Amino acid sequence: MRFFTRALTGLFLLSLTVGLLAVAGGTLRNALEERANREPGQQPGQEQVYAANVVTVRLEAVSPELTSFGEIGARRSLAIRTPAAGRVIELGEGVEEGGHVAQGQLLFTIDPTDAQVALSLAEADLADAEAELLDAEAAAEIAADDVAAVRQQADLRNRALERQRDLVERGVSTDAAVEEAELNASSAAQQVLSARTSQRSAEARVAQARTALSRAEIAVSEAERTLEETRITADFAGTISDLAVTEGGLVSSNEQLATLIDPDRLEIGFRISTPDYVRLMNDEGTLATDQATVSLEVGGYTLTSPATITREAAAVAEGETGRRLFAQLEQPRGFRPGDFARIRVTEPELQDVARLPAAAVDASDTVLVLNDEDRLELAQVERLRAQGDSVLVRAEGLEGREVVAERSPLLGVGIRVRPLRQAQDTEEAAVADEMIDLTPERRAALIAMVEGNARMPIAAKERVLAALNEPQVPASMIERLENGGARDG
Repeated sequence: MRFFTRALTGLFLLSLTVGLLAVAGGTLRNALEERANREPGQQPGQEQVYAANVVTVRLEAVSPELTSFGEIGARRSLAIRTPAAGRVIELGEGVEEGGHVAQGQLLFTIDPTDAQVALSLAEADLADAEAELLDAEAAAEIAADDVAAVRQQADLRNRALERQRDLVERGVSTDAAVEEAELNASSAAQQVLSARTSQRSAEARVAQARTALSRAEIAVSEAERTLEETRITADFAGTISDLAVTEGGLVSSNEQLATLIDPDRLEIGFRISTPDYVRLMNDEGTLATDQATVSLEVGGYTLTSPATITREAAAVAEGETGRRLFAQLEQPRGFRPGDFARIRVTEPELQDVARLPAAAVDASDTVLVLNDEDRLELAQVERLRAQGDSVLVRAEGLEGREVVAERSPLLGVGIRVRPLRQAQDTEEAAVADEMIDLTPERRAALIAMVEGNARMPIAAKERVLAALNEPQVPASMIERLENGGARDG
């Protein structure tokens, strides 16, 4: 009996549900038929109006910025090599990776024992050469005196010969006496010749002794230079890099021990396309501008430095395109060789150009312009430069008019829009990061904030501290530091 009651209840509920669905379906069908049977024109359609951001075209003089990337390098570096093999017995103070050394400071000392022995031997040879020269000069002097004495004796015998001949003519002497006098004179002449030969030999010995002395002096100078080269000093003030030796290590001849880099003379090498290079040239074929700005973002902070373009590569390497230029950093504090940085080159000024959002200009270099009825019209412009998210164009006849800032498929010629106007500040977008002076108290507070930030990487901390020690500091860096410090606190 209970099962039968439950079955009837379920059947009743099912019937009630089907009935309600039928009523709802009929009501919906009647509503649709009533809408379909309405007479046209009772509810006229309305024109669709789209909202669009618009900007005003303003013609002005703009100096475009050419942006590229490059690697920081050292303009002056020195490969420190050892001139002779030996053992490193001493490292100078501060000779470590990244250590700073002064000009003339001792860097390395190679074991000087062999060099000192060679110098002692050379000095001994020099003493022997000096003694030999003195002996040769004395012998030459004696030989000269001997020649003078023999010549005097020859003169006496020649006069004796003349007397014997005179006596023979007067009949006082005999022919035998004359012959004896002639023999004596001939013998004296022979003695003079022998003495002169000895003198020439003595003079040659002096010349040889002087040559030997010169060679001994050269050997001593070479030994002294070798001994001096066992102490390697810094040719200029700089930073030690690529240190490859430790105290007590053995080094071979001409082995590179380290590299000395001048941190105050850095440059950036960067590449630009050939069209960009042509735009930078003047009528004389040289670069019309040499001013640039180098920036490096590290750990949310930015290091900047003015730069001057100094030269360009003489040739294009195989497989490369464009032109490679080099710019010297004027404020290199914080930068390091090997950094990959951004460089912005200021191009020659362009007159009567407009700065528009990049999304406002399509691929055909056209823009949508608002007329007096807020309807869109198509206008042609000339695209000149891309500047980040904006472009520089020549827009003749459009000064003061409003163009759509962001093109979309819904917007086209003749469509009416509801303009959304936003304030423009093109000058502020074009101005680089401002450099400001800091009071000693504010500078000390910022330095303490950076030194106490344990979350900042060590390399980023060093570079930010280097930038804070400069006379002028980028305003954006100060703002980030102070805002970051406020949030941390």
